[in-house]
Amino acid sequence: MSAKASSKAAVDGGGAVAGKLAFLDRWLAVWILAAMAAGLGLGRAVPGLGDALAKVTVTGVSLPIALGLLVMMYPVLAKVRYDRLESVTRDRRLLLPSLLLNWVLGPAVMFALAWLFLPDLPEYRTGLIIVGLARCIAMVIIWNDLACGNREAAAVLVALNSVFQVFAFAALGWFYLSVLPGWLGLEQAALEVSVWEIARSVLIFLGIPLAAGFATRRLGEKARGRDWYEAKLIPRIGPFALYGLLFTIVVLFALQGEAITSKPLDVVRIALPLLVYFALMWAGSMALGRAVGLDYPKATTLAFTAAGNNFELAIAVAIATFGATSGQALAGVVGPLIEVPVLIGLVYVALASRRFFPGAGDGPRSSSSVDADAASTPPDKDSVRV
Repeated sequence: MSAKASSKAAVDGGGAVAGKLAFLDRWLAVWILAAMAAGLGLGRAVPGLGDALAKVTVTGVSLPIALGLLVMMYPVLAKVRYDRLESVTRDRRLLLPSLLLNWVLGPAVMFALAWLFLPDLPEYRTGLIIVGLARCIAMVIIWNDLACGNREAAAVLVALNSVFQVFAFAALGWFYLSVLPGWLGLEQAALEVSVWEIARSVLIFLGIPLAAGFATRRLGEKARGRDWYEAKLIPRIGPFALYGLLFTIVVLFALQGEAITSKPLDVVRIALPLLVYFALMWAGSMALGRAVGLDYPKATTLAFTAAGNNFELAIAVAIATFGATSGQALAGVVGPLIEVPVLIGLVYVALASRRFFPGAGDGPRSSSSVDADAASTPPDKDSVRV
């Protein structure tokens, strides 16, 4: 095939991908940007709204945000085929790179970028390092599902991140904020956070929706069968993941609307290393997945689980340790401000990159397609929707 023909095929393939997305997914970037704008507007227009939203908290996170996260995660976890998880846990080509990317390279890359871009702003620098330590256990499920990643693999990797987070977060915080800067002759603030604080956050934001999703599938399939469950029930509850996501974004940005809009230059300086971080981690992980022989769904899952961060934990730790009005907390809030639009953009990049993976085809396939039959059957629109 000529270079011109290849280019045309690539364009046509990208159009086919976009055309097969459900309406809500196709315009998701618009909904997210609108939610961000609405949150910022509310935070500025309604005096005391942020204080009112922050009065009741769950593990240091505003109760409305906590509810939004639970609603967001439940439908996606209800889609997981739990009887297929064993096939994922045996895949060392997926698990070992994921552990390396999340718990060795990810924190190290964020540490380096924070010092490179913010050498004169220690509060923001500390906040970014905390964001890098908090590996994603929530929104990554949304991005993975939209990009037609492997849903079962995402569930396993998120569970692994959760377990490692409980035991590794405090130790890594001590290393990157106290030990390593001392070795390098740099000054940095210490981070004091208990293992129980992290475990409690993981149990709430992952454990509750995971248990609810598992129970829904188990009881639904037992009562009406798998065909009814996936053809009837899932399309009904699926859109609530997007509603929960948008609600969470509105509340999150309403909480910090004044801080974000009153310090635009600071936000820009915090945003630059975050942009570099997301690009490096996602592109590097996607390339690594392709290099070790992963198919498109698993490589996509590897990339999004490595690039995403647990901003709710990072914000909670920053607020609990340094205060709600601290620079560390602001850096944590800027994290999702940059992460949300960047990663939704990478969803479209991922879908367009399918043609570089053997046997991927031109259009999106279900993220739970790990067997040949599922891979050969094109999904309907609801199977792509969150």
